[in-house]
Amino acid sequence: MSTILAIETSGKYCSVALIHEGLAEFSRVDETEMNHARAIGPFVDECVKEARRREWKIDAVAVSMGPGSYTGLRIGLSMAKGLCFSLNVPLIGVSTLKLIAVKAMFRNIDWQGDEILVPMIDARRMEVYTAAYNFRLDALMEPQPLILTEYSYSELPKDRDIYFMGDGSAKSKEVLKGERYHWLEGVNPKASDMTALAEKAFRESDFLDVAYSVPEYLKDYEAKKSSVKGLS
Repeated sequence: MSTILAIETSGKYCSVALIHEGLAEFSRVDETEMNHARAIGPFVDECVKEARRREWKIDAVAVSMGPGSYTGLRIGLSMAKGLCFSLNVPLIGVSTLKLIAVKAMFRNIDWQGDEILVPMIDARRMEVYTAAYNFRLDALMEPQPLILTEYSYSELPKDRDIYFMGDGSAKSKEVLKGERYHWLEGVNPKASDMTALAEKAFRESDFLDVAYSVPEYLKDYEAKKSSVKGLS
């Protein structure tokens, strides 16, 4: 079995975990919003020291690849790449949308197995980053930025319940109406939630190119214009 150091910085919070033999054995979470640059270094250092204390060799580094916060994703991936180079281990990329869907699967719900899982990551105004998955994580709707309207997700099968989750899902309640729609609260990604996806990628040797991999932004970065004349 493997020991994987996992990093999640796609959202508001920063988290790092040490996954050993399929279990998240050690983790650190900073719930100070957008404090990634300050928190990630000490958290990674703690995880590396914990691995040494337990005499575990770190076999890979897993990182949330997005979509999500542009700055957070860059910070997380940069740290992950540095660790891979210094430890001489492979890099595992984890889709943040799949990560949220998998976390929802482990909720204590009487799942039937034919439900559709729709993770949503908040973007500007009524826009979200989203996708739709079945319980095999097949994409019924590919990852994409989406401006929410009453017709969003209308292409999904009509005879199946749809569950929305993630920090962008709350605003969907304003426009999506129907008995088959359900919302799960508090399903936000953390490094410790990467266990299943990271372990699967490691077993299948599904690794990224450490030098050339980039975050999955899904759309180009749009810089905010300053209200001060002459600045942009």
